Amino acid sequence: MPMDFAFILVVLVAVSGLIWGVDAVLLAPRRRAALAALGPTASPTEAAETLAPWTVVEYARSFFPVFLVVLLLRSFVVEPFRIPSGSMMPTLLVGDFILVNKFGYGLRLPVLNTRILEVGEPERGDVVVFRYPEDPAIPYIKRIVGVPGDTIRYLDRQLFVNGQAVPQEPVGVFQGVGYGTRSTGSLELRVDLTGTAHRILIDPSRPNLVSRTDWTVPPGHYFVLGDNRDDSRDSRFWGFVPEDHLVGRAFVIWMNWDWSAGGMDVGRLGDWIR
Repeated sequence: MPMDFAFILVVLVAVSGLIWGVDAVLLAPRRRAALAALGPTASPTEAAETLAPWTVVEYARSFFPVFLVVLLLRSFVVEPFRIPSGSMMPTLLVGDFILVNKFGYGLRLPVLNTRILEVGEPERGDVVVFRYPEDPAIPYIKRIVGVPGDTIRYLDRQLFVNGQAVPQEPVGVFQGVGYGTRSTGSLELRVDLTGTAHRILIDPSRPNLVSRTDWTVPPGHYFVLGDNRDDSRDSRFWGFVPEDHLVGRAFVIWMNWDWSAGGMDVGRLGDWIR
């Protein structure tokens, strides 16, 4: 079981709730009984000191609702992430802070990741955050190009889904800023997977390091690619994403901060992720 933030939140909720509950059920009645034993002659100061809980109980009572609300929001509503690499350029840049929809693919128990309520299923074209299959403690973000049952081919930098070539329309030469300058000169293409177009980068000057070209997506798994095709380690290298590794669908950029690009790019705030 990974020691991630969700696990820490669950522990904090459990510990603070247990302390508060023990005090309410066992210790608070004893304090009230002690006050009653003092009789009506007890001064206000004595009464306050007798009824006062331990400091740790005060902290638990104060922080338990905060921990619980954060856990519920993060587990069942939205979760923030920061983009650490250029594998999803030009859609997402290094320094983008994004929000991930946690309920679009069904509600899951925190830490256990067991789905308790089915809401929807991932679709081709969705940009998803998931736990990296080779190290589930690491969150990854890629685009789904293959759903269960699909046959995928990636040959000569052309994607085929179920035998059909995915349309690619040239846009121009990519000009990156900040960290993204490393991909300057790549070809920018407009791609349409499901009726909603997005853009990708390819760099014909880079060697093709993938030895395999064809895959069939098994039940309960997904095939994902980075939009920066030649600068992304994705399903072409390490295989499929199991359904229970999905965290959620990325849907909006709420901040961008890249020191190498001069700080905040306010023009990206509020951009929807497609």
